[in-house]
Amino acid sequence: MATLIRVSGDFDLAEEAVQEAFVVALERWAADGVPSNPGAWITQVARNGAIDRIRREGVLRDKVAVLERLEALHAEPEAVPGEGLGEIGDDRLRLIFTCCHPALAIEARVALTLRSLGGLSTPEIARALLASDSATAQRIVRAKRKIAANKIPYEVPVAEQMPERLPAVLATLYLIFNEGYLASSSEALVRTELSGEAIRLTRVLVAMLPREPEASGLLALMLLTDARRAARVDESGEAVLLEEQDRSLWDRELIAEGLELSRTAAAGGPAGPYTVQARIAAVHAEATDAAETDWLRIARLYAWLAEIAPGPVIELNRAVAVAMSEGPEQGLELIESIEGLDGYQPLYTARADLLRRLGRNGEAAAAYRQALELTSNAVERRFLERRLAES
Repeated sequence: MATLIRVSGDFDLAEEAVQEAFVVALERWAADGVPSNPGAWITQVARNGAIDRIRREGVLRDKVAVLERLEALHAEPEAVPGEGLGEIGDDRLRLIFTCCHPALAIEARVALTLRSLGGLSTPEIARALLASDSATAQRIVRAKRKIAANKIPYEVPVAEQMPERLPAVLATLYLIFNEGYLASSSEALVRTELSGEAIRLTRVLVAMLPREPEASGLLALMLLTDARRAARVDESGEAVLLEEQDRSLWDRELIAEGLELSRTAAAGGPAGPYTVQARIAAVHAEATDAAETDWLRIARLYAWLAEIAPGPVIELNRAVAVAMSEGPEQGLELIESIEGLDGYQPLYTARADLLRRLGRNGEAAAAYRQALELTSNAVERRFLERRLAES
């Protein structure tokens, strides 16, 4: 889809053509088998569909140039991205920067990229952005229209434009990773196709901007977090809390790479939010077991994070760290003071856990019920139901 958007300049045309190509693939591959290069096959069929759609709609006068570019498109295997600003051969990365153009509002940038490149549904994006489905859908439509109306170029910006474009790109990659690492609406806890794509794109970004500490910090955060993936569910597919995970299942190669990137990011200049979060993940990775986790240091890092990137979600994470380092009473007191997370499921889960630890089982059960009402992931629901039964 990113390739078709580059060629046609039309998000809707590209999305519809690719969707139609998927339908054709479902029919033909079942009978003929999967082609040797499925991505190229999809791209070629989608390209043909886009050409047919333009011709059917009878707008050739305005679309002659687009038709010429589509007809010249021949799908090829993906190029390996280079390291220079002018050598990035990845249409998906170009698509991110197009979606994150400063002419678009930050919420629209993130929503459009999650929809176009991450493939998330509108409800999934709404959850990620803590927004309503209708507001999120409107943001996406308005963003597409603005890109077309302003003729926003489909390109990676030059070095001078990076400071104003990079924060939204990093935020988008982070949200795509989060949706993959903890799927908002799924039968599985993890959607590896999303977390893996976020990591892949962030690697491309780091290769392109090796001296940008926040890009390295974000990749470090992703790798250190993803390293725990195999231990997050047991053999029956049920969720396993961090403190109960079998750390022998953690990916030590990813941890080593993540720790090195974290050090590189920390040495690159004033720490940004992703670099600090990477240091928090590093504290977990460096502990040989749950009992050795330096929760006091984690709480201090969250306090630092709250200063440079204040927000209720950060305050919630800090409260949990304080609960682990100073006791559940202190953590619960902080949670009760947080505003702006009324519909945020992790708030109620964290509150329920601290109430359970304090022996206030009736209140804990009520909080678990509130968390259940806000949870659509099947694995999370089963975990919360078990906790509720124990309260």
